[in-house]
Amino acid sequence: MKYYIIAGEPSGDLHASNLMRALAKRDADAEFRFWGGDLMSDALGEIGCKGDYSGLVCHYRDTAVMGVWDVLTHLNKIRRNFNTCYADLTANRPDVLILVDYAGFNLPVAKFAHKRGIRVFYYIAPKTWASKEHRVKDLKAYVDRIFTIMPFETEHFAKHGIDVVYCGNPIMDAITNRHHAYESFTEFCQRNNLDERPMIALVAGSRKSELKYNLPVMLKTVEQMPGYQFVIAGAPSFTAADYEPYLQNCPSSVRANVNVIFGETYQLMSQARAALVTSGTATLETAVLNCPQVVVYLMWGGWFSDFVAHLFIKVPFISLVNLILGREAVVELFQRAYSFDRMLSLLRKLAGESHERDRMLGDYAELRRIVGGSGCSDNAAEAMLSELKKQ
Repeated sequence: MKYYIIAGEPSGDLHASNLMRALAKRDADAEFRFWGGDLMSDALGEIGCKGDYSGLVCHYRDTAVMGVWDVLTHLNKIRRNFNTCYADLTANRPDVLILVDYAGFNLPVAKFAHKRGIRVFYYIAPKTWASKEHRVKDLKAYVDRIFTIMPFETEHFAKHGIDVVYCGNPIMDAITNRHHAYESFTEFCQRNNLDERPMIALVAGSRKSELKYNLPVMLKTVEQMPGYQFVIAGAPSFTAADYEPYLQNCPSSVRANVNVIFGETYQLMSQARAALVTSGTATLETAVLNCPQVVVYLMWGGWFSDFVAHLFIKVPFISLVNLILGREAVVELFQRAYSFDRMLSLLRKLAGESHERDRMLGDYAELRRIVGGSGCSDNAAEAMLSELKKQ
């Protein structure tokens, strides 16, 4: 069977790569054509698909456009990407189009494919429960089946008359299958040329705007906690050069106490004493890996952006941890709620021995029970093949 998969960000690349492996285990004739990244390309190499159909069409680095200003200044690039996708879908008509998150691009593609009689599946559905609820109409009209990953999404979509398949969360697969899963703290430090002081992880996001507004305030904590070493989790979409300007602006004493490590985010989270995390999927990953965290999210525009965000965001929290648990298990310092003194105080408590740390780790245990274990990729692959056999 011919699968056409579109993932537009690093997390989508990761989860789509695991889905590809799961589909290939069940479909000996599987061929994959995709928009994604290195992990999907690696999966294709492992699967060993043959024929002219399979392969990477476009890397997510060449499609990433985030924020209103970025969209307005890259309209020609966006138009070219859509035209390339439409032409390639037409020329290489798949048995099914599988869309992974990335709603701004994927929903128009769903409409295009549906109108041409191509079966459309959505894996990791748009977060219409948080904002842009109007997208539900497009999902109902142009998507044949939605495969969700959050336990509360079933009820949300049912409210709109959409019957979805809940598969579990792919983060659990990625974390379970991570390399060096059982190494000691000493082994991790030796492997990454770090000393053995306790560690604070800085997870500042995968978009340049997130880096711009969040990393500088995170780095200010370094001088205030001299007994710790700080490690930045390098995002797959960045290189060391993206972090260097921020480090160059720091005093030499700070610069000497900060390292950037790529491809080790899960390993870092599992070894760190605590973390500062920009909201997103990373908040859930940090919790599953049992690392106490403070959520910090700052963006352009100050009070104005804060006002606009609160107009359009319909949920009471911005972190997945709190959304799943239905309460503030981790503190969210979002825009006007941000205070450096509060961030530093919380980080110190969570990194040490404290009631706050113990309470958060207890909440994490409850979260893991709700989310469940690994197996999401296999569940999704089984459900997708079952749907395709109904044709």
